[in-house]
Amino acid sequence: MNENIFRILAAVILFTGVGISSYYRIKADRESGERLSRKADGNAMMTVIRLGGLVLWLSPVVYLINPAWMTWAKISLPEAIRWLGVGVGILCVAGIYWLFSSIGTGITPVSTTRREHRLSTSGPYRWIRHPLYTIGSSFYISFGMISDNWFISLMGVLAFITMAIRTPKEEANLVEKFGDEYRQYMKRTGRFLPKLFERDGEKA
Repeated sequence: MNENIFRILAAVILFTGVGISSYYRIKADRESGERLSRKADGNAMMTVIRLGGLVLWLSPVVYLINPAWMTWAKISLPEAIRWLGVGVGILCVAGIYWLFSSIGTGITPVSTTRREHRLSTSGPYRWIRHPLYTIGSSFYISFGMISDNWFISLMGVLAFITMAIRTPKEEANLVEKFGDEYRQYMKRTGRFLPKLFERDGEKA
C-alpha cells in the first residue's frame, strides 16, 4: 500500500480531531467569559504537560511532512494493523465530537473548574468520568498505528499516564465543588472505562 494513502488518512483524522477540540475549547472560553490560569496545576506538572505536549504535537506533524524523518521509530506493522488504526482513529474522532458536545463550556485545560460549571452526566459522561483522557490517548495511539510509528503511540500512552496522575487532584476539586452529587456520580461511573459488573450492590 502506498505510504501516501496512510499519510492522507492520518492527516484527515488528526486535523479533524484537533479542529473539533479547538473549536469547542475556544467556544467554552468565549461563552464562559473566563480563561483559566494553567498555574492551577503547579509549575512541575505544567512543565511536564507543556514539554510533553510539544513533542506529542510535533511528532505527528513531522511524520506528515516527511515520513523519512521518523523512520528511526518505524515498526513495520502489517497493513491490516495500520487499517485497524484508521478505524480506531475514525471512532476516536466521533468520540471527540461526542464528548465535547456533551460537556460544552465545562471543558477546561486544567484540573480546576469554571465558576458556572455544571456537572456533565450525559453522552460518554454517563458512564465515564474522564472520557477525554481515554479517547485522546487512544486517538494518538491510533495515529501511531496508521503511521507505523512506535514513538507516536508511546507519546499517547505517556500522555494518558500524565493525565491519570493529575486526575485525583481534578476529582478532589470536583468533590469540593459538587459535594455528594459528585460522590454519587463516582459510585456509578468508571474513571477511564465504564464499570461493567455489579459488586456489593454497586457497579464495579
